[in-house]
Amino acid sequence: MRTGRVPTDPAEGLVLPRRVHRLPRVVLTAEEAERVLACPDVRRRLGLRDRAILETFYSTGIRRLELIRLRLSDLESERGVVLIREGKGRRDRVVPIGARALKWIGKYLEVARPRWATPTDSGCLFLTQRGNRIRENRLSEMIRGYIRAAGLGKEGSCHVFRHTMATLLLENGADIRVVQEILGHASLATTALYTHVAISRIKQVHSATHPAERGAGVEVPLRPEE
Repeated sequence: MRTGRVPTDPAEGLVLPRRVHRLPRVVLTAEEAERVLACPDVRRRLGLRDRAILETFYSTGIRRLELIRLRLSDLESERGVVLIREGKGRRDRVVPIGARALKWIGKYLEVARPRWATPTDSGCLFLTQRGNRIRENRLSEMIRGYIRAAGLGKEGSCHVFRHTMATLLLENGADIRVVQEILGHASLATTALYTHVAISRIKQVHSATHPAERGAGVEVPLRPEE
């Protein structure tokens, strides 16, 4: 049509399929997250690394591949942020990381990583015991194992902490656009899914503002008459 070869656009009447947005299947409460975090044996170097990884996931909400690609130079402890290079959509972003996660990372960097780093150190933040970058499937297996070990009756892997972090932030009053920036979502609609999961805060607002909830006591006779 643009070049004048056909009189009309043949795709003009097409109806595009509607994109389906599904709610996260597994989200942990704050108490459940703490139980998972406590699972690694931090008396061992491997357990110390795993605790640092879990804390990083929980604090930042970054994706699995984003964590694997983290480099030592991407961590800015003084500012309390990590730089995510080429996340989803090849976009860079800066994500806040909490003091507790930084302390566990610091312990890992002091005790475990120097023992595993090779002369040709790649500079990746989290290493295997052989000094290599962690494989994606191995990381998923590790996180899944700790979630099962916590005995929560829930299944999941790396993304569970992403869902959990976003939901808990919103439940505690975080602005949805701030959460969007942290997660690196291109669309606010994607982040808005978590508002449906963060039902406790929605319930609080509903109870405080809905007219029918004021003086909600209902007196019913012991023997209602027909």
